[in-house]
Amino acid sequence: MTTELLGILLIFLASLSLAWPLGKYITRVFTDQSTFLDFLNPMEEKLLRLAGINPSYSMDWKQNAKALLGLNLIFFFFAFLFLLFQGAHPFWNPVRLGNWEPTLAFNTAVSFVTNTNLQHYSGESGASYFTQLLVFCWLQFVSAGTGIAACALLFQGLKNDRTSQLGNFYKLFVKSCTRILLPLAVVVSLLLVLGGTPVTFEGLREVTTLEGQKINVASGPVAPMVAIKQLGTNGGGFFGPNSTHPFENPNYLTNVVENISILLIPMALVFTFGFFLNRKKLALVFMGVMTLLFLSFVAISITEELKGSPSLRELGLSSSSNLEGKELRFGSMASSLWGVSTTSTSNGSVNSMHDSHTPISGGIFLLDMMINAIYGGVGVGFINFFLYVIIAVFIAGQMIGRTPDFLGKKIEAPEIKLASLVILLHPFLILAGTALASYSLSLDPELGWLKNPSYHGFSEILYENTSAAANNGSGFEGLGDNTPFWNLLTGIIMLLGRFLPIIGPLALVGSLSFKKSIPQSSGSLKLESMAFGVVLLAVILIVTALSFFPALALGPIADYFSI
Repeated sequence: MTTELLGILLIFLASLSLAWPLGKYITRVFTDQSTFLDFLNPMEEKLLRLAGINPSYSMDWKQNAKALLGLNLIFFFFAFLFLLFQGAHPFWNPVRLGNWEPTLAFNTAVSFVTNTNLQHYSGESGASYFTQLLVFCWLQFVSAGTGIAACALLFQGLKNDRTSQLGNFYKLFVKSCTRILLPLAVVVSLLLVLGGTPVTFEGLREVTTLEGQKINVASGPVAPMVAIKQLGTNGGGFFGPNSTHPFENPNYLTNVVENISILLIPMALVFTFGFFLNRKKLALVFMGVMTLLFLSFVAISITEELKGSPSLRELGLSSSSNLEGKELRFGSMASSLWGVSTTSTSNGSVNSMHDSHTPISGGIFLLDMMINAIYGGVGVGFINFFLYVIIAVFIAGQMIGRTPDFLGKKIEAPEIKLASLVILLHPFLILAGTALASYSLSLDPELGWLKNPSYHGFSEILYENTSAAANNGSGFEGLGDNTPFWNLLTGIIMLLGRFLPIIGPLALVGSLSFKKSIPQSSGSLKLESMAFGVVLLAVILIVTALSFFPALALGPIADYFSI
């Protein structure tokens, strides 16, 4: 147990220690300061100019939003068409895998474009090497780059003083891919290869098992995809079992590397906020609130998994922790840490079966995604957190009788309304999707996609919709999700859950950026104080509880009391 706790401490402290210098580096990238990758400048500018884009042209929030949506629409059609006609081209398809069913192609294209990677398919049996690398792996770069670029636009808007220009999305997007994601992915790929993760373009390999039977084993260019799936908080696995598969995650050391990769960029972007706006103490307040929630959730999950199942205790196995659905090479503690990490960051990869965790532990994973702002996905995690900050600033201002302002910009009715609407969109998508699925099942109980009855079955429906709305991608896999109903429902939820929470805050910060900065005075709200941190934490918990407690009571909480 001591060794497992030390491993968890190592992963968290290493992630935090690496995030600080990475945050400084990302600030240099966003502000066009010199970096060791400046030799890429000519290639980046040539690429942009070939596309007819002037990288020095600055745009307002509407122009940047159009650029973001238009580019991602192109990405979607590219992915959808290649999946729909996968069997029609001969490239890197040694096993001759065929075309995809249209609703599955739609869902998967949406899933990877929105940085969700909700996989209603199994990669080794459904996707060719071409699809895995030049569709999925490529989309994992550009979807993550989209989120980081949007975050940079937000930072610039908060820094502006009476100007509507936020920067150039295209330029920030390219630099996010070439200067941040690519070098980190190369390093992580090399570490994974050294740890035993394969990189090959051979087809199925015939091996002889210990029992003497001959079987065909799938492999492929695994390491590059695993690296960017973790760094970009994508989560989409090369294999169906994801990071429980020994080719994706061979041993405890690769597990450490991958868990750090999941947390690294989301943590770094919080520090980037501090460096970019010269508000390091405020960034530490934000990091403190996120980390308090994160560590609390890790502690609760670990405690519940170590208690084990009541059914096992009735058999006299009281000292046995819950190892169902877990890899013994990682253990229950590392599985809990990963589960909280992957749902806190909208990563969605798994190194254990979330459906087999104890009800409270599974409920923590759900709560992580319902908050959707504890570190969060690359870029969009901080954007979601920013909305809670605006609401907290407004409430705190009312409590002390001051006009609320954030970084010297007055927060007025339009900003509060917009922030509230975007925050309420998240529970609306989750609860409406869950209600629709439950109603459909009540009309036809023989649909066949729900394998578990009662409270746990409801948790599986709730989890699928929550994962889609939070652009997470993990699942309670007792649910048969590869059906036209789930493919279309979650596809629509993923689209709305991805782009409206980006466009809304861009509009909000576009409004703030045009306002004149007000000098700080003795009457100004002290954002760097512990008091504001407490108010912010309370806002996050109260909003989440009011939105989701009834659903959680019907799912994991009722499941807990039923056993």
